[in-house]
Amino acid sequence: MVTKTHLTRRGLLQATLAGGAALALRPTRAWAATGLLNVSYDPTRELYQDIDRSFSRFWAEGHGGAPVQIRTSHGGSGAQARSVLEGAPADIVTLGLAYDIDILAQNGLLATNWQTRLPHNSTPFTSTIVFLVRKGNPKNIHDWPDLIRDGVQVITPNPKTSGGARWNYLAAWGWALNQPGGSADSARAYLKKLFTHVPVLDTGARGATNSFVQRGLGDVLLAWEDEALLATREIGPDQFDIVVPPVTILAEPPVAVVDRNAQAHGTTEIAQAYVQYLFSDAGQKIGAKHYFRPVTPAILAENRDRFPAVHTFDIASLGGWTKVQKEHFADGGIFDSIYTK
Repeated sequence: MVTKTHLTRRGLLQATLAGGAALALRPTRAWAATGLLNVSYDPTRELYQDIDRSFSRFWAEGHGGAPVQIRTSHGGSGAQARSVLEGAPADIVTLGLAYDIDILAQNGLLATNWQTRLPHNSTPFTSTIVFLVRKGNPKNIHDWPDLIRDGVQVITPNPKTSGGARWNYLAAWGWALNQPGGSADSARAYLKKLFTHVPVLDTGARGATNSFVQRGLGDVLLAWEDEALLATREIGPDQFDIVVPPVTILAEPPVAVVDRNAQAHGTTEIAQAYVQYLFSDAGQKIGAKHYFRPVTPAILAENRDRFPAVHTFDIASLGGWTKVQKEHFADGGIFDSIYTK
């Protein structure tokens, strides 16, 4: 089921992922003429609220003042992709990782070459995986080995349902794999030990942030950089610190028009305009405002105070999403073998 949640920036963590109204009905032609449904992943609520307002003004200015209404639903990226497969009437998807959109393409909802349609493999913003710790870093957490020390509890969501969780997992895996003498066996052993330090697996990244920030669980949250920046700058400036590990992963959340649905709804033109708007200077600046790294170099440079250079590796270095999904996150994969709770 797709959930729809409206949040203010200050009150974003007061709502639970279970709240909101179900979006079960396919839009009518009357709705389709002026509306879109964006099925998105967890940490994007505030980003797309802002982009929706800006795009609506942009569209109206170019189309004689014609109004446009955009609805956005949020949840774990994998769960959101499944909801679209099961009939959620998304015109566009803005999900946490490319594999989730590949699944839609493999099932005929859009073209398999969808990543070639927009710049940067259809990824308008990037992020990375960092550690959010309590103010003053009382557990002295600085690098991946610190997460498996005695007495350290780690908060991260479920990789089976959350794209952010898969990025967290793979950041840890890639670090372990590339240590001196590292191998698949040593990486597996590290991840197995890491998950013994995880007291709860939320379904999505925002739920995990809520567990750490609101419920007070854990000593360190593995988080998207944008979630960590939001927590330290707007939710609790005197409550949390960000620790950037020496090596982490480049998180690339892509976007796409869901061709089959958009054609059925008569929204192809406006859906394409919407995803293209994300790459415009206006869209890129909104992304930076909400702590996502712009892919436009000049706008990234303008925001270097919040986006320092980070040493990252990408998903291609681990074999790509198809290989990684099959080996790690499919039923019976490595994650299932190491997580025993």
